[in-house]
Amino acid sequence: MEKTRAQWGNPLQFVFACISYAVGLGNVWRFPYLCQMYGGGSFLIPYFIMLIVEGMPLLYLELAVGQRMRQGSIGAWRTISPYLGGVGVASVVVSFFLATYYNIINAWGFWYLFNSFQDPLPWSVCPLNGNRTGYEEECEKASSTQYFWYRKTLNISPSIQDSGAVQWEPALCLILAWMMVYLCILRGTEKVGKVAYFTALLPYCVLIIYLVRGLTLHGATNGLMYMFTPKVEQLANPKAWIDAATQIFFSLGLGFGTLIAFASYNEPSNNCQKHTIIVSIVNSATSIFSSVVTFSIYGFKATFNYENCLNKVILLLTNSFDLEDGFLTASNLEQVKGYLASTYPSKYSEVLPLLQNCSLEAELDTAVQGTGLAFIVYTEAIKNMEVSQLWSVLYFFMLLMLGVGSMLGNTAAVLTPLTDSEVLSSHLPKEAISGLLCLVNCAVGLLFTMEAGSYWFDIFNDYAVTLSLLLIVLVETLAVCYVYGLRRFGAELEAMTSSTLSWYWKVMWACVSPLLMVGLFLFYLSDYILSGTLQYQAWDATQGRLVTKDYPTYALAVIGLLVASSTMCIPLVALGTYITQRLQKGASFPLA
Repeated sequence: MEKTRAQWGNPLQFVFACISYAVGLGNVWRFPYLCQMYGGGSFLIPYFIMLIVEGMPLLYLELAVGQRMRQGSIGAWRTISPYLGGVGVASVVVSFFLATYYNIINAWGFWYLFNSFQDPLPWSVCPLNGNRTGYEEECEKASSTQYFWYRKTLNISPSIQDSGAVQWEPALCLILAWMMVYLCILRGTEKVGKVAYFTALLPYCVLIIYLVRGLTLHGATNGLMYMFTPKVEQLANPKAWIDAATQIFFSLGLGFGTLIAFASYNEPSNNCQKHTIIVSIVNSATSIFSSVVTFSIYGFKATFNYENCLNKVILLLTNSFDLEDGFLTASNLEQVKGYLASTYPSKYSEVLPLLQNCSLEAELDTAVQGTGLAFIVYTEAIKNMEVSQLWSVLYFFMLLMLGVGSMLGNTAAVLTPLTDSEVLSSHLPKEAISGLLCLVNCAVGLLFTMEAGSYWFDIFNDYAVTLSLLLIVLVETLAVCYVYGLRRFGAELEAMTSSTLSWYWKVMWACVSPLLMVGLFLFYLSDYILSGTLQYQAWDATQGRLVTKDYPTYALAVIGLLVASSTMCIPLVALGTYITQRLQKGASFPLA
């Protein structure tokens, strides 16, 4: 198998494939959120420490395992020990779950991209009601961007129990997204490298364009000052360190089997240690770079909303107290409000409930991540830019490139073990295996295009991978160090790459990284247990906002199955292997 295994066209294809996979939507919509939550520049301290003690060592471990064993995740861990085949199976299951729900984000990206060619943008204003006498009530209570997301895109139901029907627009976009993925992977994982040039480089071009535009926006400096002003007290917050470790872990894509699959197509002599450092630095630098872009947009949006709020207050006071136009300004507003309150107390008390509390700091403190940032906050800012259609097209094109790049890695984690299987590959060509994988994923993914699909997306996103991946990577590290043997693995790496394994990697693999994984696993496990009944955010159309509801019993059962279906693969496969070997030994020595 080692002699005939396909390889990357050149090492650069491998590096770009890893970068395209690692640099994804989390860099754009989660890292800026964490910076906002944990004191801007202060968050970079735990982030980089976790990169050194967790991210880089575990990334190097997976790349080294893939390059040494030259197989997908299942075959690689089975080679290390027959009892560890379940680790690879668990990785494949988790990657299948991820690919199933991740591509719906690309479907939403297509939907917004297509709508970006309209003038005005469809989320820039509220639609008229049926009588054409005013705006839709739901939109007036929320905002035009929220209305377009929750009603026009998702057509969301009031709860997860009201599943509703499949929405044909998102369903068609999902089929298109899977067709795009299929065209990229139909010849197998090793052919993804050429596509990775495109999916890895284009987002940077768009980010650079957005950076130039963002820095020229009114109020951009407010956002950047907010980002780079450190709040040192947040360093004492343990949650900041936990979220930094989690961000590094998931941003690099550890545990899915993708990195093992990609590295398995390398030349055995490839310097995977150098590539580990390159991918880690590029991934982290991209997170910081995208945060600068995001916070410049944040600053513009916050300043726009703040000044809009001030103008409404000025207009209200000017009309209520017959003030001269232009007399009341933002600079003298507080002073005049004090004068009016003392001179006309009864009249001012009538107007007071109508006065909005305008605060730039409060606008900047509003932390949003995930789909809320991508499809509500960003679109809110884009609609107020000049030539908004152009910026909308660029933004959603960038999201699609990031999403597709990550999807190529997600599907590779499943596709590589399938094409490595002699049973499948002897009967089906790679194109058919790739097609069947995309077809099954697309069929399951239609669940997320239903009216309650957004709630199921949140379930998969919150519970399908987190605990499972932490357990998978913990077992991987312990397996290499204490089952296969760290000294043996280091010697094989040295023979392969002509480079000695340094003490740093040995200490991290044998001690520091496993302890960190145990700590993270216990934290998330206790967090789930102590939180009591699991809850979700449901859209209330009558109030135009999200409300908190408890998950029904069957949803909790699905959550349990999602976690168990991957984690239980590890002990069950080990048990099955043990029983099989015992039976084979019994058959080898029949009684006389």
